[in-house]
Amino acid sequence: MAKTQAKQLVVCVDNEGYPSSLERRKIYVALRDPDAEKHGLLRIVDESGEDYLYPKAFFRVVALPQSVKKAVLAAA
Repeated sequence: MAKTQAKQLVVCVDNEGYPSSLERRKIYVALRDPDAEKHGLLRIVDESGEDYLYPKAFFRVVALPQSVKKAVLAAA
């Protein structure tokens, strides 16, 4: 699987308990992690630049045209 296919863009809608790690209304890169998703979690590249698990309910998937998605992922 190509790297861009293993990533999706999500927007943070809640950061309760993680104000220094997540910013509400900011777009983040979510890395595919089927095991985490089974437990209601998403693997997010947060403000530290590292990936951590956060509640899936904190995020909503962002639907963008493919060209825009590629540009955003390239800049991440």
